[in-house]
Amino acid sequence: MKVSFKAESLTFPVEFNDSQTAKEISQELPLSSTVSTWGDEIYFCIGFKASAQGASMEVKVGDVGYWPQGKCLCVFFGPTPASTSRDPVPASSVVIVGKTSASKEELKKIKLGEKISVELS
Repeated sequence: MKVSFKAESLTFPVEFNDSQTAKEISQELPLSSTVSTWGDEIYFCIGFKASAQGASMEVKVGDVGYWPQGKCLCVFFGPTPASTSRDPVPASSVVIVGKTSASKEELKKIKLGEKISVELS
């Protein structure tokens, strides 16, 4: 399922997978929130609890995850404060719900406090 993440400084595509968590989130679209940042990660509260089934600490650049602890969507595009290499490491387990093809350079344009929305493409 294709969705669009629309921040004030960048709109980028995300392909949701067919996990239970991704389905639960897609049923609540459109969503709007405010961006927070953590190293090379943006995240934002979605306002509801979704399934945490399959949560893991394993993420890759470009992954979009649901962070059950914060009820947030996270976009990983490089090292986070928990990283010991160039790979992103989440603060705690996340459920991978999709992937974006947006580049690190593009995603770095999104700043703390920007408004962001998620809607079906």
